[in-house]
Amino acid sequence: MIQFRGTRFLRSLLLSLLCVLIIGGVGRTQEKPVLTVAIEPVFAPFEFRSPNGEIQGFDVDLIRAVGEAAGFGVEFRNITFDGIIPSLQAGTVDAAVAAMTITEARSKAVSFSRPYFKAGLAIAVRKGTQGIKTLDDLKGKTIAVQIGTTGAKTAQAIPGAKIRTFDAAVLALQELKNGKVDAVIQDSPVTLYAIKTGNLEGIEVVGQLLTEEFYGIPLPLNSPNLSRVNRGLTTILQNGTYAQIYQKWFNAQPPQLPESAFANAQTAQKKPPLGSLSLILSALPTLLKGTLITLQLAAVSVFLGLIAGSLIGIARLSTIKPLSWAARAYIEFFRGTPLLVQIFMIYFGLPPIFQSIGLSFTFNQFTAAIVALSCNSAAYIAEIVRGGIQSIETGQSEAAQSLGLDSVQTLQYVIFPQAVRRMLPPLGNTFISLLKDTSLVAVIGFEEVFRQGNLIVAENYRPFEIYAAVAFIYLALTLLSSQGFSFLEHWMDPAKRHQSVKH
Repeated sequence: MIQFRGTRFLRSLLLSLLCVLIIGGVGRTQEKPVLTVAIEPVFAPFEFRSPNGEIQGFDVDLIRAVGEAAGFGVEFRNITFDGIIPSLQAGTVDAAVAAMTITEARSKAVSFSRPYFKAGLAIAVRKGTQGIKTLDDLKGKTIAVQIGTTGAKTAQAIPGAKIRTFDAAVLALQELKNGKVDAVIQDSPVTLYAIKTGNLEGIEVVGQLLTEEFYGIPLPLNSPNLSRVNRGLTTILQNGTYAQIYQKWFNAQPPQLPESAFANAQTAQKKPPLGSLSLILSALPTLLKGTLITLQLAAVSVFLGLIAGSLIGIARLSTIKPLSWAARAYIEFFRGTPLLVQIFMIYFGLPPIFQSIGLSFTFNQFTAAIVALSCNSAAYIAEIVRGGIQSIETGQSEAAQSLGLDSVQTLQYVIFPQAVRRMLPPLGNTFISLLKDTSLVAVIGFEEVFRQGNLIVAENYRPFEIYAAVAFIYLALTLLSSQGFSFLEHWMDPAKRHQSVKH
C-alpha cells in the first residue's frame, strides 16, 4: 500500500511539473521580443529628456510606434553618438534612433532601415554676422560641429576651415553663443528647435539648406530585425501614425519619403578593409601629433600645479586661521568634484557669467584645459606638500631655530629638501594620473591623442584597433614617466648616490 501511494505521488508530481513547463513555454512564446535601442538624449527634438527625466522626442515616439506595429518592445540604452555604430558592430545593441543620416560609408558598417525623415544641413551664426550665407563663405573660418556627423564631414571639405568637434550638438551651439567660433554646421531641425526652445538668444540660421538628407534606423549588418523594423515603418507611414507624430513635433505635414535614400545604399561596393596593422600604421602620424599636445598639457599643468599646490599646502599649515580655512576649502572643492565637471564649468560656464555682467571674456581651448588641469592637480599636490612637510620630525625645526635660522630659512634649507625626497613617489603618481586625465579635455573639442582617436574612429568605424593604439601610447607615456621619477628619487637620495659612486 505504501509503495502504491508513493508511485501515485511521484506520477502526480511529474504531471504537475510537465504542466508548469508547458504553461511556461506557452507564456514565453506569447511574449513580444524586446529590441535594445541605442539613444543619446541630447538631440532635441529627436531625442532628449523631459524635465522629469523621461526620454522623449520624435525618434522616441517613432520607434515605439514602429515596435507596436511590428510586434516588438523597446528598451533604450544611452550611448554617445560616436559610439553608436561601434556598439551596433559589437552587437551590444539591436538598433539605434539617433537622427542618423544614411550615407554610403555608414551603410558599409551597419544596415539602415528605409528612410523615416527628410532633413538637411544648415549654417547657424550669431545675429548680426555679415558675409556668411553659404559654404564658400566659411573658407578660413572657425566652425563647430558634432563629432561623427555629416555636418563634420561637410566642414572638413571647406578649404582653410578650422574645425572644432564636440560630443553633442548643444555644446557646438554653446560654443557659437560664447563667441568662440564663427559658425555651426548641423541638421536644420535640431538647430531651429534649439534656438526656439533653448537659452540661445542671438543665434540664427542663414541661407538655404546645404544638403538633402534622409535619416534611417541603423541596425547591425544583415540583422534579422531589419525586415521587422521596415515592416513597422511601412505600416505607420500608411496608416497615418507617422503623420500624427510628425505633426506633434514639427506642427507641419510630413514630406513624401522614398523607400531608399539612394539606389544602392545597402549594396554599395565594399572595398577590402585594411588589416589591423596597416590601419594602426596609417593612423599613427595623427595619433603622435595628438601625443605632443597631451605632453604639452601635462607638462605645463603639472608645473603650474606644483607652484600653486606648494603655496596652498604651506597655507594649509599656516597658523592664520582664515588663510588655512581658505586653503582647505580650495582643496576640498577641487578634490571633491569631478575633473570633467570642472572643465565644463571653466570652459562653458565662466564666459556667459562674465558676459552677463558686461565683460567680454572668453577662454580658448588650450587655456581652459590648462586652467582646469592645473587647478585640479594643485589640490592634490597641496596635500602631498602638507604631508611631506609634516613628516619631518619637529626636532629638526627646533635644531634649526637653535642655530639662529628663522622660519622661512628653516623651511628652505632644512625641511623642504628632506620633504621633497619623501614627496617624489606621490608626486610621480599625481603626474601619471594627470597625464591620463588630459583625455578628459576632449569634451571641449581639444584634439589631444584621445580626441584624435575619436575622430579617426568616426571616419573608419574600427574602434578596437584605434583605441588599442591610443591605449599603448598612454602606456608608453606612463612607463617613461615612471622611469623618470624613479631616476629622480635615486638622484636625490644621498645614500643611493654614494653607493653608485662607490660601485
